[in-house]
Amino acid sequence: MDIHAIIQRLPHRYPILLVDRVLEIDHAKRIVALKNVTINEPYFVGHFPQRPVMPGVMMLEALAQTAAILAFDIIGPERGKNALFYFAGIDNARFKRVVEPGDQLVMHVTLERMKASIVKFNGRSMVGEQLAVEAELMCTMRTLD
Repeated sequence: MDIHAIIQRLPHRYPILLVDRVLEIDHAKRIVALKNVTINEPYFVGHFPQRPVMPGVMMLEALAQTAAILAFDIIGPERGKNALFYFAGIDNARFKRVVEPGDQLVMHVTLERMKASIVKFNGRSMVGEQLAVEAELMCTMRTLD
């Protein structure tokens, strides 16, 4: 799935859109997506000027956006056109590796369970073979009026 299809599913836009491409999607089960980390990201100006590091909250947001794309895949295009998924919770977040400009962050998200409008996922992001971050994520779906 390219950036055009991602923009159709996610409401995010620059500078907060953090998914560049979906590499794999296994319907209603799992997704693998890519974030190219570049020095042009606005947060690198202040985090940290002498050694740019991607903020942990941005890595978690990239995982949450990846999870939302999977959630839209689960509910389908008809229900998805009037829905938004909000980040509802995070548990057991662990940061294992610094992410710097030039890295490719590959996000792996799997569906754990879905009950009513609450969806729980397991996520992990890799840089090459190294784990950068892992967390359990919860999203909630809201229908737009």
